[in-house]
Amino acid sequence: MKVMKFGGTSVGSPERMKNVASLVTESGEPTFVVLSAMSGTTNSLVEISDYLYKKNPEGANEVINNLERKYMQHAEELYSTDEMKQTTKEFLAGEFDYLRSFTKDLFTSFEEKSIVAQGEIMSTNMVVNYLKEQGVKAVLLNALDFMRTDKNAEPDPQYIKEKLQAILAATPESQIYITQGFICRNAYGEIDNLLRGGSDYTASLIGAAIPAEEIQIWTDIDGMHNNDPRVVEKTEAIRQLNFEEAAELAYFGAKILHPTCVQPAKYAGIPVRLKNTMAPAAEGTIIDNVLVRGKIKAVAAKDNITAIKIKSSRMLLATGFLRKVFEIFESYQTPIDMIATSEVGVSMSIDNSTHLNDIVNELKKYGTVTVDTDMCIICVVGDLDWSNLGFETLATEAMKSIPVRMISYGGSNYNISFLIKEADKQRALQNLSNVLFT
Repeated sequence: MKVMKFGGTSVGSPERMKNVASLVTESGEPTFVVLSAMSGTTNSLVEISDYLYKKNPEGANEVINNLERKYMQHAEELYSTDEMKQTTKEFLAGEFDYLRSFTKDLFTSFEEKSIVAQGEIMSTNMVVNYLKEQGVKAVLLNALDFMRTDKNAEPDPQYIKEKLQAILAATPESQIYITQGFICRNAYGEIDNLLRGGSDYTASLIGAAIPAEEIQIWTDIDGMHNNDPRVVEKTEAIRQLNFEEAAELAYFGAKILHPTCVQPAKYAGIPVRLKNTMAPAAEGTIIDNVLVRGKIKAVAAKDNITAIKIKSSRMLLATGFLRKVFEIFESYQTPIDMIATSEVGVSMSIDNSTHLNDIVNELKKYGTVTVDTDMCIICVVGDLDWSNLGFETLATEAMKSIPVRMISYGGSNYNISFLIKEADKQRALQNLSNVLFT
């Protein structure tokens, strides 16, 4: 069985929902389908929650009414029979009445998660009803019945596997199994969500639990590209990536995939394929455990980086210095991206500047602190094992005209990273493409 996940743009209109239905039934084999909310819906649900937090039920009701009109129009266009139109409209009316019920009660973060979950619940119901209208043996599985996180807010793979396999065993005659991405219950039974990677994470967890033959992530781009197509000319889709290479690219800026979402697939040894809903014939990108030796695969960029440097003559031979520095970042729950050290100083980069002032004030206890903002990390990914002579030279040669604040090499066998000014990002990415991929 394959798992196919479709994002919000892939189910963003009646026509695209029909296209998804065609794709999932094409093979004629049993298929597990994970759907996101229709594009724009989650933003509207968050806006509703924001109005309710501010105790403005009129504002919330206006957004609800606008969203309801949009969904009712979609239902009118999606179905060909009056019976299915009526069935779906009654379901949607119940959903929007449920949303309105929150305007009368005390509003907390628990209610917000219940509201945000309704986007996936509506999209999955609409698509499964369309499949049934077409005569397809489709069944809707409620993700809240099997997708659960533990007390550390991490997915509970054993629980997911046991519940899911029992549900599948009870419905063996179905051709298409549809469920919601992103949403789950927490260890206390409350409605929650997976946060990182959202629906992609759901698909990966389901694929590992079944276990699936392949996990397909369908978006609006034909796979992961060897550079950012938004700022660089003539990028190309990468045909194959190792799981480690994909994680590096995702972490350092490739928006098509979240770095944590393929971990369950990686551990289960299940390949992940990235496909384009708008061009289903395109080959896309396959992510697996195969490492192609001696090749640089891609470049990615991560924006909104802040560099922090602590210089201290007392650091020389001082045990515990780095531990004290790292504990400051840990106390403010601020992860470090890159790090470089010398005998008298240490430089680090962070992508979350929420607690920057507090961090800097504490670091001043240990030395002189300087901060550079509006920085960018450029990451070159591939087989960058140190035994591959000249690979790091290729990357640095491409960067010879770009001022580089910091370089990270050797921490991973799969990347070399450069910290530069955001203003130099486009030029750096284009230079790297010219040198590495032409």
